[in-house]
Amino acid sequence: MNRRFLPFLGLVLLILMACGFGIQPLDSRSLTLTPMSQLVRETLTARAGEEGGSSDSLATAVANATQKSEGIYATQTARASLNEPARLASVTAMAPAVAELPRYGVDPADGYVAWIHDPTTIDLNGFNQTGFANDYPQITAKDFVLAADIKWNTKNSLSGCGFMFRSDGNQNNPNQYTLIITRVASGHMGFLAMANGQLSNYREYFIKDYDRSFSWLNDSTNRLALVARGNNLDFYTNGIRIGQVDITQPPPPTVLDFDELEIPAGLLPSQMQEFQTINSQNDEGSQQIEQQLGEAQRNFSKNKPFFYDGLLGFLGLSQSGRMICEFSNAWLFILKP
Repeated sequence: MNRRFLPFLGLVLLILMACGFGIQPLDSRSLTLTPMSQLVRETLTARAGEEGGSSDSLATAVANATQKSEGIYATQTARASLNEPARLASVTAMAPAVAELPRYGVDPADGYVAWIHDPTTIDLNGFNQTGFANDYPQITAKDFVLAADIKWNTKNSLSGCGFMFRSDGNQNNPNQYTLIITRVASGHMGFLAMANGQLSNYREYFIKDYDRSFSWLNDSTNRLALVARGNNLDFYTNGIRIGQVDITQPPPPTVLDFDELEIPAGLLPSQMQEFQTINSQNDEGSQQIEQQLGEAQRNFSKNKPFFYDGLLGFLGLSQSGRMICEFSNAWLFILKP
């Protein structure tokens, strides 16, 4: 399994944040590869067995692969031959993804399932740690739907789990988008755009304002989904749309005010302690988010953070202590041009 734990890329955390197939069979013959992608895969495979390889980053692999391929990032189509039993098994595995697409306003005939991901875990411990996971780093995406169940357990409620996408893989000065959900304020979502390594766009949402089923407690599971179409990005939790971002529009003028923490009935003593801890973190989170917004406002016009293709995968961001993000029932659906 490809899993890389990266040094913090400068994005300073969010905290700083049935089925009826009336279409052609969907199978891995539709997977998109690039010359760079092959080198990425080879690099990661080689590094997997190296001593200390877990400290290397996917970003470094991509940077090396890009250099070796002389900067080629043009997409080529590679079609893998599958025998009929394998193809039918793939169609069966993809049925839940195809059935879920209409919840996000997507017609299954408008693309293909690029991968179904096995359960994977990002386990971080320490200060300002970042973790990335994806078994299919060779597959890049422009317009797509990405969904996963996320079970979390975090020491610090400002730590979060989510997705990185449309990334160029540059370790030092990344161009990429990040969508992160955290436990702070009974559930908080942040979208960040990094351009040339600088925070250049930002949006935030209080998830409970839209999705009353969302659970922020440790060991809870919520489903996160992202739909990317050109300039527009739509964000969902548990099938409910939380917000939409037009990547060409600047960040908002002000941050949201944190509401008073809601305390559910029947909590265990350990859970009540979590509430007390999160209350103390809310003020800190609000101040850090305000700093982020100011940085994004200053950099938006200068950097024009408009990205339309790139690497993607699962992301974990830890401010402090131990944080575990478990991703399951995850899939990627690539939309046709």
